[in-house]
Amino acid sequence: MLLQNRVAIVTGAGRGIGREIALCLAGEGAKVVVNDIGVSLQGDATGEDPATEVVKLIEDAGGQAVPVHDSVSDFDGAARIVAAAVDAFGQVDIVVNNAGIVRDRTLVKMDEADYDAVVAVHQKGTFNMVRHAAPLMKDAGYGRIVNLTSSAGLRGNFGQTNYGAAKAAIMGMTFVWALELGKHGITVNAVAPSGVTRMTQSLYDRTGNEAPPDADPKHNAPLIAFLASERAGYVNGQILGRTGYSYTLFQTPRQVASMYNDGGWTPQEVADNFEITLGQHLQPVGMPAPLGQKFEK
Repeated sequence: MLLQNRVAIVTGAGRGIGREIALCLAGEGAKVVVNDIGVSLQGDATGEDPATEVVKLIEDAGGQAVPVHDSVSDFDGAARIVAAAVDAFGQVDIVVNNAGIVRDRTLVKMDEADYDAVVAVHQKGTFNMVRHAAPLMKDAGYGRIVNLTSSAGLRGNFGQTNYGAAKAAIMGMTFVWALELGKHGITVNAVAPSGVTRMTQSLYDRTGNEAPPDADPKHNAPLIAFLASERAGYVNGQILGRTGYSYTLFQTPRQVASMYNDGGWTPQEVADNFEITLGQHLQPVGMPAPLGQKFEK
């Protein structure tokens, strides 16, 4: 098994993609801290306890796991999540930052609370977890951090200013941490997953289409299990993703064309030359919609 004797923390692991990651890591031998506070998609309390349900599934399969119900958006709460791993299993080897909420609105309809709540969980929550886990990993000389980003941040998605901003920031943090922590035996990578979960089910509900088999969120987990393993020690600072049954590799924004004018440019000269030089390489924005889906404005 790829993760024998390793200890993993998976945030937002009570449902959907996070649940499948936790089960997969446990199946590969990891002891798992299952973190989930049991809230709705918008972050509201529900009284449910999906973390304990996932722990029971892991234990019934012969694995070891503990539930933790602190919020990653709280700096001290993140510290307690990390401490729970040490208390239960003596170490922290793997952190998978999956926790998230959505509050989709177009820009002109989004209020400050919608923006702050989503950024607090995704962006700040990712920072909080790694800030507390990284020192322990440095001391051990080993660590695997997998941050979940999204095509909404890498390519844009209608109605997701808050979510897209947070997920793009996670990409940036991944690059910085890969540079800072790599020399200590710690790899930091990001994955843009896909799959039908509570966050995306409505896309199919609107059209009446059924989700295809390759939309099952369980198909993200094997890639993340690999990135969390010793075998992936040479993979650092990368952005990966999933499309159907394919795993994909993103390239960072990079220069693909240039236009030069000796001595500099005037605005008129830029206007006269842009289309025939840089204008030939403009990229599309946005994600391709599932079959039959139309975005509502």
